[in-house]
Amino acid sequence: MRRIVGLAMILTSAAFVMSTDSMALSLDELDRRMHACNLVLKRVLEMPDRGIPKDLLQRCRGLAVFPGVIKAGAVIGISFGNGVILRRDENTAEWTRPAFFRIRGASIGFQAGAQLTDLILLVMSEQGVQGLLEDQLILGADVSVAGGPVGREAAAETDIRFSTGILSYSRSKGLFAGISLRGAALEPDMVANEIYHGKGVTVQDVFYENQGALSESARVLMQTLEEATR
Repeated sequence: MRRIVGLAMILTSAAFVMSTDSMALSLDELDRRMHACNLVLKRVLEMPDRGIPKDLLQRCRGLAVFPGVIKAGAVIGISFGNGVILRRDENTAEWTRPAFFRIRGASIGFQAGAQLTDLILLVMSEQGVQGLLEDQLILGADVSVAGGPVGREAAAETDIRFSTGILSYSRSKGLFAGISLRGAALEPDMVANEIYHGKGVTVQDVFYENQGALSESARVLMQTLEEATR
């Protein structure tokens, strides 16, 4: 009984956070979020035997990092998290400034417990990146999504089915693997982007017009990606 009550409290708290997580943001908080994204990415890149194949990193057109995504469930499961997405210019191969996004998901079925999971998404085509400019992108509906292969030898699996859509990865309790995110929603965090990049600056401006702010934490994140995909 206590466990059920505890899970209900988690779900209630999660629902509250989902509705208020952008209300009290500051530049310092957003910069810490950027720093957390860089730490997640570096930890994944330091896993050569069970990490993302370098071939896929070099081919992707966009990369998303969502540190500490909260997954909680009793009968109805929910997940939510905040992170950033960067676009890689197909002509210069350089990474743009990061834009803030949110991920939301829900599932129905028997499940129990709560955990924190780091998510990394590889957007494999320019069409997929452009889909991120919409108010909301549903994985598996608006764009295909699949759990990505891991490990040094996984590059051999990168056939045509990985040339479009999104590849998803998760890191939880030290384990790293591809994960299914079908039905999850990706959406720009308009409040966070306005606070960080400036009023009126959109995700399209950040990705395609080289606009927006660039803090030291964001610069370090971009440098980590540049070194990984050079």
